Amino acid sequence: MLTTDTSFLFAELMDVVRLFGAEDADISHTFARDGVNYVNAVSSGGTVRTFSDVWHAEGELAAKRCAKRSAKLALYEFLSELTGKTFPWGALTGIRPTKMAYAELAEGRDFAPLFKKFRVCEENVNIVRRVLAEQRALYEKNRDAGEDVFVSLPFCPTKCEYCSFITAPYAAVKKYAADYAETLVKEIYSLKGTITRANSVYIGGGTPFCLENDKLERIYAAINEVCGGAEEFTVEAGRPDTFTDEKLAACKRAGVTRICVNPQTFSDETLVRIGRRHTSAQTLRAYEAAARYGFDINVDLIAGLSGETAADFARSLDTAVSLSPANVTVHSLCLKSGSRLKEEVACLRVSDIDEMIAYSRSALTAAGYEPYYLYRQKYQAGANENIGWCRPGKACAYNVDTMEEICSDIAVGAGAISKRVFGGGLRIERLASPKDIPSYLAKADEITRKRRALFA
Repeated sequence: MLTTDTSFLFAELMDVVRLFGAEDADISHTFARDGVNYVNAVSSGGTVRTFSDVWHAEGELAAKRCAKRSAKLALYEFLSELTGKTFPWGALTGIRPTKMAYAELAEGRDFAPLFKKFRVCEENVNIVRRVLAEQRALYEKNRDAGEDVFVSLPFCPTKCEYCSFITAPYAAVKKYAADYAETLVKEIYSLKGTITRANSVYIGGGTPFCLENDKLERIYAAINEVCGGAEEFTVEAGRPDTFTDEKLAACKRAGVTRICVNPQTFSDETLVRIGRRHTSAQTLRAYEAAARYGFDINVDLIAGLSGETAADFARSLDTAVSLSPANVTVHSLCLKSGSRLKEEVACLRVSDIDEMIAYSRSALTAAGYEPYYLYRQKYQAGANENIGWCRPGKACAYNVDTMEEICSDIAVGAGAISKRVFGGGLRIERLASPKDIPSYLAKADEITRKRRALFA
């Protein structure tokens, strides 16, 4: 059990405790500040260490931020010494390392010294540097300008073992589909006058292609009427077993520019284990069908899936690279509340995860891809990350904008979260829609009124 004499540090310290899997250990922490000196004392099982470090802060808000950073670093060093463990992102536990890097750059400082102070490995410092370089054009173009539009279609054929999204198997919620599509179209039309410039449109799920084509076409038509002119229009079509030529043709007619084909793995044995009902052959056919229409194609893979070895993952990555998609996103498996995996295991232990991530970086770089967005989640295998890789000029604007939180995101549908961004992300106000479909249908008008007020 963790105890601290400074309550606002507790959550930050617990992130580090969970990183080391030390929730059951008795750990005591005290904090003191003497001018620029921040002093953290940590003890556990008779071992006591005091860490004194210099942090320069102007104002109370900056002082609190420095206190959190000093405490996390002190506890990380203490537990690292105690256990002999280190992690690739060191004491950084936030989901967006790039935002910290941008904050340092805004102050006229290189971010590398701060990252190294947090014990981030040299390779990850370089990855962040590459991400910032690759996303620079989009970052400068969309920062504080225009909005992105997210449309939620939370339906899937089945629910994967690692998934915590609100998606429900389509067979169980099909009775709501017609009302959902009608309500969603009405909500999209309500955005008229709210959108100043649509930077991108992203239809996500779930698996949007679960919906029948006539419903999808009505949604596309509403989007084009309200968000016409968006340079990027993405449909996260998702599961290969939902692809049809009719749906791809409808996307092309609607001006969709980017399609997501998400195999997660090209191992049929793994697909069965994680709860998917398609095969790798279906993935290849879906990809080829989408490619015939000339879409930019995103492919998602997950490192660390149940029962997979580093060799299994390497084969999947090599297969994805051989297709030459515009984007390949490599996710590290994450233990998420609400997932079947979370109910079955207390913590993730993927022995080959570091080897998988290392292979993805070397193979994608060798194939001409560059990392262009990066984020992390709690309880990721090996405390690693998710990285989107792109071919030159093929970065997905929606991913950059939303991960860096540089412009507003107007979201519609069940579980959608709108964000109004001020000052390039210095302040963000959010509005969340109900997650379950019946509640969303009942409260859509109320959400519309609140959204109009948020973006007034």
